[in-house]
Amino acid sequence: MQAKEFQRRILQYYQQYGRKHLPWQQNKTHYRVWVSEVMLQQTQVTTVIPYYLSFMERFPDLAALATANQDDVLAQWTGLGYYSRARNLHKCAQQVHFELNGKWPSNVEALEQLPGIGRSTAGAIHSLVTGQPATILDGNVKRVLCRFYAIEGWPGKPKVHKALWELADKLTPAQQVDHYNQAMMDLGATLCTRSKPQCDACPVQSGCAAFAAGTQKNYPTSKPKTNKPERSAIFIVAQYKQQILLEKRPEQGIWGGLWSLPQAEMDTSDDALASCLGMPLPPVTIQSLPAFRHTFSHFHLHIHPRKLVLSKKPRGVMDSDRWQWQDRSQLDALGMPGPIIQLLKNMEPAT
Repeated sequence: MQAKEFQRRILQYYQQYGRKHLPWQQNKTHYRVWVSEVMLQQTQVTTVIPYYLSFMERFPDLAALATANQDDVLAQWTGLGYYSRARNLHKCAQQVHFELNGKWPSNVEALEQLPGIGRSTAGAIHSLVTGQPATILDGNVKRVLCRFYAIEGWPGKPKVHKALWELADKLTPAQQVDHYNQAMMDLGATLCTRSKPQCDACPVQSGCAAFAAGTQKNYPTSKPKTNKPERSAIFIVAQYKQQILLEKRPEQGIWGGLWSLPQAEMDTSDDALASCLGMPLPPVTIQSLPAFRHTFSHFHLHIHPRKLVLSKKPRGVMDSDRWQWQDRSQLDALGMPGPIIQLLKNMEPAT
């Protein structure tokens, strides 16, 4: 199938079936589309919509986000995961607002220089907002192209990745690029899905090499499997009445910049837990809570909570930005990892 015919069918598909009523497609601006595209990185539309609506209510424009406290931004992001996206979103908003006087770059190359915006995200923002030519290659588009051309090899390999970009560039039309790119994303998300693709409804089925060979399930080639390492840590739940002692995590690393529970090595004795907090604590009672596993992209973490019930609140904690006491009823007000919020909410109340 020639490129022009491919484009014609994709654009026709958009007119008939393309999604045109998503929240970020209404009152379309750089700001609204940018936030949606960052949220949609590694997250499905149905999951993103309620977070997006809540985020827009809290931060309705670039100035509101740029001048917000990072804790407020992370709190709005809680549950979406991949928190580096939220930190980069905040940094990007500040850069555009304060350094670029609120004016978004007018080309893909300049957009790519902003925090958290890669080549495909830049292409999506530019094309969807301006309608000007720009190529995208998100996970949905990769899947469509891998099947259509029966491309062998994991898309994460540099050689395969480069070939996919060349094909995507070749197929992207000069006109109606906003409609074309939206349709390609929709096609991958709703028809050319990972499992059970609806090939009978696909507008380019007749040219699809994988369909012709009956090998749709073979594409894209899966990422080579590796055994994720297993890690374990003690998470310290220091509680005084209904307040929990939280520690802010470093900007880099897992749950970067979020408020979480202090950690200790697995071989730390109960007697030594208080000293792990780096401050004198009053007498405590210690209780082991049920352990659970949380999986990150590159390892499994076995969390072993130890509850320290304090007889009085230790002095000096509020003298540091690293520590904060937070009432259990107000956990949602801070940027915290979802598993930690659930642990604390499900915990028996203090007596």
